[in-house]
Amino acid sequence: MATPVPGLDLDSPPFDLLDAGQKQRLAAAVDLAYHPAGTRIIEAGEPSGHVQVILKGAVQAFDGRGADSTRFADYGPGDLFGAFAVIAGRARHRYEAVQDTVCFLLPAATFHALLAENPRFAAYFHEALSVKRKLLAEQQQPGELGRLMLTRVAEAQLAPVHEVPGTTGIADAAARLREQRVDCLLVAGDAGPGIVTRTDLLDALALRGLPRDFPVGPLASRPLLSVRADAVLFQALVSMTEHHVERVVVVDAEGAALGTLGMAEVLAHYASISHLISLRLARAQTVEEIADAARGMTDLVRQLHAQGAKMSYLMEMVSALNSRILARVFALCVPAEHHDKLCLLVLGSEGRREQILKTDQDNALVLADGFDWPGLPAAMDAFSAALAQIGYPPCPGRVMVSNPHWRLGASQWRERIGQWARVADGQTALDLAITLDARPVAGNAALFEALRPAVQALGHDAIGLKYLAEATLSKGNPLTWLGQVREHGGRADLKRGGVFPLVHGLRVLALKHGIAHRNSFDRCAALVSAGALDRELGRDVPQALAVLMRLRLGQQLADLDAGQPASNGVDVAALRRLDRELLRDALRVVNAFKDHVADAFHLGG
Repeated sequence: MATPVPGLDLDSPPFDLLDAGQKQRLAAAVDLAYHPAGTRIIEAGEPSGHVQVILKGAVQAFDGRGADSTRFADYGPGDLFGAFAVIAGRARHRYEAVQDTVCFLLPAATFHALLAENPRFAAYFHEALSVKRKLLAEQQQPGELGRLMLTRVAEAQLAPVHEVPGTTGIADAAARLREQRVDCLLVAGDAGPGIVTRTDLLDALALRGLPRDFPVGPLASRPLLSVRADAVLFQALVSMTEHHVERVVVVDAEGAALGTLGMAEVLAHYASISHLISLRLARAQTVEEIADAARGMTDLVRQLHAQGAKMSYLMEMVSALNSRILARVFALCVPAEHHDKLCLLVLGSEGRREQILKTDQDNALVLADGFDWPGLPAAMDAFSAALAQIGYPPCPGRVMVSNPHWRLGASQWRERIGQWARVADGQTALDLAITLDARPVAGNAALFEALRPAVQALGHDAIGLKYLAEATLSKGNPLTWLGQVREHGGRADLKRGGVFPLVHGLRVLALKHGIAHRNSFDRCAALVSAGALDRELGRDVPQALAVLMRLRLGQQLADLDAGQPASNGVDVAALRRLDRELLRDALRVVNAFKDHVADAFHLGG
C-alpha cells in the first residue's frame, strides 16, 4: 500500500490507473513547492522539470505571449498541469500563480518511468479525451443498474387486458388482437380463466390445420401465471423463465387483473426503456396517448446517460423515437390520402439526429407541385399545437410547418434555394444552415430527395460558403470564459462556445466537399476519408463534440431534477476534476478546428 501523501489523492484519476508499487514510488518522489502570487511557473514553449498538482491556491493558463496572450483556463486544488511540458519537452501554455499557491511536484524522471511502465496511465495523457470518457462511463454505470434492479412490476409498461368467451373462433380472436393492438387475450370458460397468444393462434392454423372458426377455449393455457403489481420486476423475469412462458397477468392485492406483461417488455426495461416507448407509440390512438408515451423519453435519456452510453448512440436512439412521435402525430393530423403529396422534414439538430432532450420545434413541409388541399393550414396548425402538447415547445423563430414560410411546393423550394445562393445576410445564412440538416420523417420522402441536388450545388459557390463559414468563428474564443464563467450567471454556454463551432464547421465543410451526410459524426468521418480533414483532428473533433454534449446533458438533467428549465449553461466550478480536464481538452480541440475552418475558407482573424 502506498505511503499516503497528505492532500494528494492517488486514488483518483489519473493516479488510480497506477498499481500499488507505482503509487508507492510516486509518493516517495513527491516534493512540495511554494509559488507566490504573480509567479510565472511554466513558460509557453519551454520544458518543465515537474508535473504539478495544486494543493492550495490558484493557477491560470494563457495562450500566446505578451499583449496577444489569451487566458483560457483556471486550475484549482486537485488539478494537474504541466504534463504536456514534461512529455513533449515544451509547454503549450504559460502558467501563472494568481494566488499564493502550494503544489505537489512530480519529478519528470519518475513521471516518464511511470508512462513507460503503465500503458493505461500513458494513454490517459496521450489519448486524453477517449480514455477519460471511458473512465467516466465505468464510474457511473453501477449506481444506475442498482436502481433498475429495484423497479416494480407496476412501473413497467403493461398491455391492456381484453377477455373473450371460450367459444370465440380463431379468426375472430385474431381480429380482436389486431383491433386492440395486443399480443394476447384472456379466455373465459368453465375450466377457469386462461390465456391465448398470437403464437397460439398461428400454431393452431399453420401447424395443426384447425379451421378458422375453431373455438379458442381449448387452445388457452391454464392455469394463469400471475404476478403482483408491487413485486420487483426482476422477479417477474425469473418467474417467466422458470415456467417457460413469455407473458403473465399482472394483478393487484385483491387478485384483480390490471394488465399483462411480456418477456419482451421486461427484457427491454433492463436493456433500454426505448422499446417500451415504441410499444406505447404503436398503440397510441390520440395525441394524449402519444404524449403519455413521450414522457418516458427523459427517463430513457437519463438511463442511457448514467450507463455511460456513447453520445452518438444515445442521440440515434432518441432521434429514432422522436421520428416515430412526429410520424404518428402527422398521421393523426393529415388524412392518409394526402401523404404521398406531402413530405414532413425535421431541421437542425433533429435533422442531424443529434437532439437529446425535447427542445423547440424545427420542421418544414414540401408539397407536390399542383397539390391543393384547403385543409392544409388547419392541419399544420393542429400538428404544431399537438407537438407543443407533447412537450416540444414552439420555435421562437417560427421555423415550423404552421408558418407558411416553411411549407412550400417543390418548385418554390428550388426557387428559395436559388435565392440563398444570391443573397448573403444573417437570416439567409440561418435558414440555409438548418435546412442543410433537413431529414424527411413522414409522407413522401421522394419529394425532398428531388431537392437535394439543388442544395448540394450550393457547395460550388465560394463566396456563399465563405459567408456561411464565418459563423463558425463568430461565437468568440470558447476557452476564455473558462476563466470567467461567473460573468455569465455562473454558467458557461457550451452550445455557443463549443458545440456550435464544431457542428456548423463540419456542416459547411461537408457542403464544400459534396458530402451528403447529415450527422456531425458521419460528416467528420467522411471529411477525413475525403482528405479534407487531417486524421488527428478528425479523431479529436468527434471526441470533443461528445464530451461537450455529455457535459451539457448532465447539467440539463440536473436542472430538470431541480425543477428548473434545461439550459445550455454548465456550472464549470461544480464539475468534478476529471470533467474539468475533459472540458479543457475538448475546448482546445474546438479552437484547433476553428483554425482549420478559417484556413479552409480563407477567413481572417
